[in-house]
Amino acid sequence: MTADEILEYCLKKKNAYIDYPFGEIPVCVRLRVENKTPIFAQLNPNPDNFRITLSCEPATGDFYRRMYPGTVVRGYHCPPVTQPYFNTVSLNGTVPDDVLKTMMDEAYEAVVKKLPKRLQRQLAGEVS
Repeated sequence: MTADEILEYCLKKKNAYIDYPFGEIPVCVRLRVENKTPIFAQLNPNPDNFRITLSCEPATGDFYRRMYPGTVVRGYHCPPVTQPYFNTVSLNGTVPDDVLKTMMDEAYEAVVKKLPKRLQRQLAGEVS
């Protein structure tokens, strides 16, 4: 997938938007529900360092790190205590596009699960 395709896919998620809290790179994709704006994807579109960091559940993150050793690693920029909750994926073609899409879906779901139940219901379109 190209950087544009990745961003387009992420932005199809409900209430997703692009933000630049750290400067031009990484391009962050956040979820907005009321005052909560967690980041679920951080893309480095630079061809020399083309990678994405995605939120994940620890067990899921470990699964992908075992499936794609060296290509999927713990969140490279995260402090050790939060590393199990992020995977950094080198976008070198090793991880198939369909698996990458699944990982992006799971990243979005991981941040939704951390929201208060009321906001989860609001995001799902349920009346509180």
